Amino acid sequence: MRYNIYKIVTSALSPLITIWLRIRQLQGKESRERFNERFGFSKITRPKGTLLWLHAASVGEANSVLFLIEQIKSRFPEVNILLTTGTLTSAKLIEKRKPQNVIHQFVPVDTTEATNRFLRHWRPDIGLWVESELWPNLVINAKARGCLMFIINGRMSVKSYNSWQKFALLMIYQMLNCFDMVFAQSESDGQRFRALGAREVRCVGNLKYDAAALPCDESDLFALQQAIGIRQTWLAASTHHNEEEQIIKAHNQLAAKHPDLLTIIAPRHPQRGEEIANLASKSGRIALRSRNDKITSETKFYIADTLGELGLFYRLSEIVFMGGSLIPHGGQNPLEPARLRCSIITGPHTENFSAVYKEMENLSICIRVKNALEIADKVNNLMQDSDELTKMQAQTREWLRGKSGAANKIIDIIAPIFAPVKKL
Repeated sequence: MRYNIYKIVTSALSPLITIWLRIRQLQGKESRERFNERFGFSKITRPKGTLLWLHAASVGEANSVLFLIEQIKSRFPEVNILLTTGTLTSAKLIEKRKPQNVIHQFVPVDTTEATNRFLRHWRPDIGLWVESELWPNLVINAKARGCLMFIINGRMSVKSYNSWQKFALLMIYQMLNCFDMVFAQSESDGQRFRALGAREVRCVGNLKYDAAALPCDESDLFALQQAIGIRQTWLAASTHHNEEEQIIKAHNQLAAKHPDLLTIIAPRHPQRGEEIANLASKSGRIALRSRNDKITSETKFYIADTLGELGLFYRLSEIVFMGGSLIPHGGQNPLEPARLRCSIITGPHTENFSAVYKEMENLSICIRVKNALEIADKVNNLMQDSDELTKMQAQTREWLRGKSGAANKIIDIIAPIFAPVKKL
């Protein structure tokens, strides 16, 4: 597909896009109060001076740039920062965690009218696009208005690369030529960006290694630790539909050897809490975090169906199975639990973080499984071998220490542009 065709199609479909967003709003997936931001409107006045705009698709990408934002604010306090994301979940988390004086807005839908309205209002001087979410109208229109543009923590999976080559090679080439530089997560990502037309690509590491440990409420942590006591505990984090059944099966097998076992399930989408509770209740007593249910000695499953509390649950268990990996979803970020001294178990599907998982496996600080039987076997081994658990934790800590630094490398390279930028 050529960009001109995409531009015509998105303009023609604009009324349908509006209807689609209204449906999402009724489903609770769009903000009622800030709905017009999706069409490029804003109630916030653009601040005077240089405006740095970062776009992160959702929660994971936003978390990965918070440390970068803090470093930029520290080194260049006069620079104004605008952060855009596309999901309601990310907006809620960002409002809790973003540094002071950082503006958050929802990214506009990718129609010419909405993106131009957004760009006319904010007039960004510098644009940093995180990872892989590129919107043609927004990218090309921003560049046409003189915005200096960079891709940071760039990720280009084999699947995405093949799709661009097959269906929209000319359009991705035009988009990538809008970027002054691409900072790729890995050499393999960098090679794919180059093959698709990126002009200058540098590999400085993965920003996710620089992210701070996920926060938690210390009083909540203490209360849950007291309730759990000395019970054997493990966590299935960021699970998806069709994975919880395997987790429950693994729990049932483990419970034969560990009668006091507590299994914590933290679904990727907290609204699925009741659904998971109904599944798990057939195998034992459950407690739901969203209902403030208490953990008792009879509780077998604790359903952690709340938003923004993974930092709490990672601190409650040294053994974590990472969801999104038993199904062809691509896996979830293993660095968040690893940073909190957790030993990681994952399924076979880890394409979203392939380089990270590959390195962890090579260092024997991550265990790969295929099904409930293997999950139960590996969790049991770690529960019975405290020396192996301690060894994995120490090796993980050392590995993470040597992988950080991408944020400062990026800032060092682009620092000259934070001087006052003159509009073309």
